[in-house]
Amino acid sequence: MIPARDLSNSKASPLWRARVDLAAAYRLIHRHGMDDSIFTHISARVPGTHDRFLINAYGMRFDEVTASNLVTVDVDGSVIYDPLGLGINPAGFTIHSAIHAARPDVACILHTHTVAGVAVSCQRDGLLPLNQWAMQFHNRIAYHAYEGIALDLDERQRLVTDLGTKSVFILRHHGLLTCGRSVAEAFKLMHNLERSCRAQLAIQSAGAPLAPVTAGIPERTAAQYAVSYDRMAVGERQDIEWDAFRRSLERSDPGYDS
Repeated sequence: MIPARDLSNSKASPLWRARVDLAAAYRLIHRHGMDDSIFTHISARVPGTHDRFLINAYGMRFDEVTASNLVTVDVDGSVIYDPLGLGINPAGFTIHSAIHAARPDVACILHTHTVAGVAVSCQRDGLLPLNQWAMQFHNRIAYHAYEGIALDLDERQRLVTDLGTKSVFILRHHGLLTCGRSVAEAFKLMHNLERSCRAQLAIQSAGAPLAPVTAGIPERTAAQYAVSYDRMAVGERQDIEWDAFRRSLERSDPGYDS
């Protein structure tokens, strides 16, 4: 087990920054009503490693997560550091370890069970390109059939096969998942994916005729979003939206970064 003092020997270290960003994502998911009691999970790869990631302690609400109480685990299930001694959600381990092991490009994985996300996951056609939020995901969503609570490690290969190289995953009859090259990217993808699902349900429930979308526009919109995300991923553009989310937490959730 890593001594606690090793976590904070440098507040500027890549590991500490990853912990703070991940804690911020947990608080933001709670703040935006996307958490599910003590269930669901967000993980971030430990910087500089290929087989370790950070995840929440099992039993903690998302609004209780801090940078220092996150658990470090490896993809084989060995707990490296568990400051609260609570362990981790077994289903969370199955999903997150599978993707971290198979996708070195992924720095963060975010999974939710929202009412809107579950509802859309149950629809035959999944998410539809009905508006700008949803169009960013056009032809960029992977789907995985429900196999029960994700406790069977054999499911890991099927998860990564179905995900492929995509960053957005709809788990049928279960919920939503996003992968990001940073915590910020995973959170923003989920923020827009969730709003897309809510908007779809609102549109469908209204029952009014839909305005047609010009052919080619969903793909063009998705490509425009992709360019923006790519520029931020390589540092060509500052992520001012994530900066704004973080500022909001400094006012509403002091202590998340402790």
